[in-house]
Amino acid sequence: MAVRTGARERTGARTRTTRAAVVGALTAAVAATVLATPAAAGPAAAPDPGPRYDATQRALDDLVRQGAPGVIAQVRTGDRVWNGVSGVADRTTGEPRTANERFRIASITKTFVAAVLLDQEADGLLSLDDTVEKWLPGVVRGNGNDGRAITVRQLLNHSSGLREYMSDPEYRRKFFTKEYLKSRYETWAPLRTVGVGLAHRPDFAPGDRHAYSNTGYVLAGMIIEKVSGNSYAREVRERVLKPLGLRHTTLPGDRVTIPGPHPRMYSFLSEDPGATEVHDVTEQNASQAFGDGDIISTTGDVNRFLRGLLTGGLLPPRQLAAMKAMLPNSGPVGGYEGYGLGLYRYRTSCGTTVYGHSGGAAGGGSEAVATEDGRRSVTVNVNADWAWSEHIVDSVFCGGRGKGER
Repeated sequence: MAVRTGARERTGARTRTTRAAVVGALTAAVAATVLATPAAAGPAAAPDPGPRYDATQRALDDLVRQGAPGVIAQVRTGDRVWNGVSGVADRTTGEPRTANERFRIASITKTFVAAVLLDQEADGLLSLDDTVEKWLPGVVRGNGNDGRAITVRQLLNHSSGLREYMSDPEYRRKFFTKEYLKSRYETWAPLRTVGVGLAHRPDFAPGDRHAYSNTGYVLAGMIIEKVSGNSYAREVRERVLKPLGLRHTTLPGDRVTIPGPHPRMYSFLSEDPGATEVHDVTEQNASQAFGDGDIISTTGDVNRFLRGLLTGGLLPPRQLAAMKAMLPNSGPVGGYEGYGLGLYRYRTSCGTTVYGHSGGAAGGGSEAVATEDGRRSVTVNVNADWAWSEHIVDSVFCGGRGKGER
């Protein structure tokens, strides 16, 4: 399964194809390592003994040979954890990637945001069928956009019809070209970001179909704040991070750095398929993402989040069922079969149904999926925005398992 919509947000078509041509430019040798370590947070997970995910490690190594600087993956099966690592965290120093690194999870943030709003609903603070106008009066107006006709649910399942703000030509010039080397330090208020999308007419009437739009999730973050009277970051911490013990997950606000051990992030900063100049874009102001993609985390914490979510440890049954109620993917990009509330679903090549999300920031791509019962999950991160392999996630569920593994 290739990187889906969320992981293309900053990079457009560049993530659709791995560029073997840049192998020479990325001179770091493959540093393939299999690590068996406890989970990053919460109750200790037992090390997973032996090379039980050979096919997954080969997929990681192949991606680096094809041009990615480095890639990490963690597989969690029950209380057992396997970490696979390949390539480098820093192309200049050759420092290898390591399993405990933090990275920008980008649109995987949406699953956290949806969980917070569903938890607020469970507490009786709002209804998913409330209109956007009820909580953000007058914000969504003009150019045919009308918050009185859009519900919170439609923001979360991308059926609002609101224009994707990242499709705006001026926005793309600032954030998808070399101009980003300067604009990445700008602080953006959520209203400014939303305004970019609202400057355009909606793509369709609310509820007509599913079509991915980051604009809706910026509004969702704003609604979290209006409902609670707290910051969006505090609500995520109190309702998700603390209950699940996600000690290595942060909401950076307007900071430009990544705390703790982390890889450098690399981008061509060009939508030209022939571009070869690679830029270090590790520093970037997180306010430019807000509720649509600002969270920083680790493979271990993201796996723990998915497990807690899907096993019912985070939300009541009614809210979890609503989260998994899927609309068919009718958008031009994706790869997932259906999209619920901050959660997508698809089938692997061997027929296993998985739930999760992908995410892409300038300089990186990630994906996290799990079986419906939460027993097995995998989170992957690549520190480049042009390279991905559908075989990494697929191999976890369909190939390379050890004797007796199911």
